[in-house]
Amino acid sequence: MAKDHTDQALDRELEDLPQDLRWREWMRRIEAVLFASASPVPREELARVVGQGASVDLLIDDLMADLEGRSFEVAKVAGGWMLRTRPAYATAIRMAADVADQDLDLREYDVAVLAAIAYHQPITREGLKEIFGKEISRDLIGRLHARGLIGTGPRSPRRGAPYTYVTTEQFLVAFDLESLQDLPDQEQLEDAGLTET
Repeated sequence: MAKDHTDQALDRELEDLPQDLRWREWMRRIEAVLFASASPVPREELARVVGQGASVDLLIDDLMADLEGRSFEVAKVAGGWMLRTRPAYATAIRMAADVADQDLDLREYDVAVLAAIAYHQPITREGLKEIFGKEISRDLIGRLHARGLIGTGPRSPRRGAPYTYVTTEQFLVAFDLESLQDLPDQEQLEDAGLTET
């Protein structure tokens, strides 16, 4: 989220308001920041719009409760929070809204390559070739990169210093993960029938 760091006069403490109205105003400020941001907003940034005695976590919890039953929700992803439409409304949105550029449109093989990058990052194309037993096309890597799901990592310390690939914040957002630690482990993948036992 691009930030205007000029410190304009913002009464963070709101001492002239009763406690319940102060809390409600802090909630609305957090809601406004989340609404305006296209990416997850970390706790530190949200803390900039509320008073010293306010707990961002408790304000988020109250905002989540306040939005219960609405078509959108507060989600914790990629180390921050964002507003997003609830999954139950995905079909309606695709039918009526212009969201074509937001659809990942990934094939099963694309998801498999993306998963390999997520689990083995940073990884080179040669490393992916070892996993899949065949060369991974530059076109596929380019599509995943263009969608913002992967980026280039550090150069490999091997001869020729090939590029490595890593997942991005957009990957975490797209797959509803707070961090890479939320990736399913081997046993969860086996239980879901996604790997061979």
